[in-house]
Amino acid sequence: MRLLVVEDDPDLNRQLVSALSDAGYAVDTAFDGEEGHFLGDTEPYDAIVLDLGLPEKDGLSVLEQWRRRARKTARSPTKSSSRRS
Repeated sequence: MRLLVVEDDPDLNRQLVSALSDAGYAVDTAFDGEEGHFLGDTEPYDAIVLDLGLPEKDGLSVLEQWRRRARKTARSPTKSSSRRS
């Protein structure tokens, strides 16, 4: 199973990738909305962890663009997250 983690916080990104990789998943990672959008647009993923508060392009905009283009990624289960104080 191939996953995409789009998270700009380096520590959280690393923790998510480590935990998912240790569980046996193939994991790609992106640190901003532009890179995440590109990967989701060009690569097939079974599921995506998508931060809402990303630099360059926010997570909701990324998800809306995937869905508007009716890409296969738009049908992938997507877990949105955002750390707020």
